[in-house]
Amino acid sequence: MEDEIGSALFIIIDGKVKVSRLDETGKEVILSILGPGEVFGEMSLLDGMKRSATVSALTDTEVLIIYRDDFLNLLNKHPQIAISLLKELTQRLRKADMQIKSLSLKDAQGRVGCVLIMLADDLGKMYKGHVIVEGLPTQQDLANMAGTSRETVSRILSKFEKMGLIKIEGRNLIILEYEKMKRMFK
Repeated sequence: MEDEIGSALFIIIDGKVKVSRLDETGKEVILSILGPGEVFGEMSLLDGMKRSATVSALTDTEVLIIYRDDFLNLLNKHPQIAISLLKELTQRLRKADMQIKSLSLKDAQGRVGCVLIMLADDLGKMYKGHVIVEGLPTQQDLANMAGTSRETVSRILSKFEKMGLIKIEGRNLIILEYEKMKRMFK
């Protein structure tokens, strides 16, 4: 939970989680969705400060927990882990910069498109030239990620389908024109 003291790092073995914060009005803002192999809780573990966000499971999720003392001992014994962690934190900072740019400079369609590309890059799998994102977040979660309303997300997804860019089958998103969308919304 946001503002709790962090004493552990979590590595996702299986499942998906969302990382979110509440704005001043109490509205949830989703910062990212993480899947297998990704890590959360590292910031408060490294700096000793309170947690910066809340992490909630979107699916049944299995995590490996590493406590602070064990983690710091591991870093001392294996410095290459610190280098890998720095690379991961740098990637997250770059992604955060992109999100800030998207949310501040793009219209709603651009922000939703950017969120879909981000999901494709983070969680998607290439299959026959398409990118498939299984277990697409709810439209409300997409809205929270894009800084818009659920109704606007619904309208934009329909528009993208009519344009032949995407197809939604149940909870799966299929990006039919990934490279085109990437050029349009990155």
